[in-house]
Order: sequence, then structure tokens, then C-alpha cells
Amino acid sequence: MTGPQGDAQHLRLIAVDLDEASITPRGPDVEHERRIAIFDLLEQNYFAPAGADAGPFKLRLAIEENRLVLDVAHEDDTPRAKHILSLTPLKRVMRDYFVVCDSYYQAIRTASPSQIEAIDMGRRGLHNEGSQALMERLNGKIAIDLDTARRLFTLICALHSKA
Repeated sequence: MTGPQGDAQHLRLIAVDLDEASITPRGPDVEHERRIAIFDLLEQNYFAPAGADAGPFKLRLAIEENRLVLDVAHEDDTPRAKHILSLTPLKRVMRDYFVVCDSYYQAIRTASPSQIEAIDMGRRGLHNEGSQALMERLNGKIAIDLDTARRLFTLICALHSKA
């Protein structure tokens, strides 16, 4: 797979670390989604920091003072870039996403298949909206594809649940 620019074999993430101090456990469903997002992200992603012509990279995600911190390093742990972004542009979609996710987790235990499907469609729509917003926030800093943005959005939501 090649991303929007360059060779995805090199312009990719090989490690993702979430700041444990930024995470609040929200239950087994959310923890499971977080593990899957990390696994899927490392399996296939496109991640190209501005000006990078070689990788791969490591990423540490954290929330500090209600800001998203993306700390990017080279494979050998040499620092590459640190981006600190306001979460304000993502807050509304994240809040709505949390509400729909909570409804979804309740529904899968008690609701009919058609009700679950309807809630899941809303959940996926909000997830896509958040992923697109993340891509826009990273524009000019880090190029990512939609699948990478979706997985990163899931991880950012896991972090933001405590913030």
C-alpha cells in the first residue's frame, strides 16, 4: 500500500504508545476497541511527518492541559517532531461519539438487530467525521490516510475520556 505520498513501507508507524496517565478505563468494550485499534494501526498505516522522506516512526500520544500531544520519533528513538494541538475542534464530535458509543454498548446487550444496526451507523458516521477532522488538524504537520486517521481517532478518544 502506498499513501498519498511516498512508499508506505517507510512512511509508517511501527510503534504506538499511549500515555497511561491520560487513560481512564471505561470498561471492557472500550479497552477491547483500543487494543484492536493499536493492532490494526500497526498492521497497516500511512504516517508521513512533514518533510520526512524516510521512516519508520514511533508515536506517543498524550493529553496535557487539555491538548493532544503527538510525539514522533524515528525507529531508533531519535526525536523527530512534537505536535501539540488544541482538542477544541474535536470536542463536539468526540462528545457525540461517546454518547452514541455508550448507547451502542447498551444496545448490543438488549436491543434488536435493527436497533443495533441503526445505532452503529450513527457511531460509524461520527467516527468518520472525527477522523476527517483529525486529518484536517494534522494537515501540514503529518500526512495520514483515512484508515490511519480512524484508528488514531479511536486512540485519541481513549485518551480524551479522562481529560
